[in-house]
Amino acid sequence: MQPAAARSRPEPGPAPIAVPPTGTHCLLELYGCPFDRLNDLPQLRADLRAAAEQSGATWLGDLAQAFTPQGVTVLVLLAESHLSIHTWPEAGYAAIDVFTCGDRALPDRACHWLIDRLGARDYRLMHMPRGQLDRPDRRPPEPGDHG
Repeated sequence: MQPAAARSRPEPGPAPIAVPPTGTHCLLELYGCPFDRLNDLPQLRADLRAAAEQSGATWLGDLAQAFTPQGVTVLVLLAESHLSIHTWPEAGYAAIDVFTCGDRALPDRACHWLIDRLGARDYRLMHMPRGQLDRPDRRPPEPGDHG
């Protein structure tokens, strides 16, 4: 019989394989946008389709909802992933999400087109490479992490 300590440690797994990112996720916050531009569902739907085209992405469809008393959400399905906008016209604020896989589409183009189109006085654009499987800061989930 082996001592308990010898049985408690799992065998180390294989070394991670260096894998390039699978895509780019852009998070864009717009500030100081005109109320009317952020509350016009048909126009925002058209604007997101145009932004997808500007980036070189393939538009597959969309889903949109206007809220009372104001605000709009538009979700666009792309062959490369997705694009979305959530607006708070009363604050002149929009939260935009552009995620594209592969290297054909350029999500930055969609973001900069939307900054101009929606008349933002200020913005914050963050980039997150997705699918970096060899990152040293990855960790297995802890018990309770998922619910």
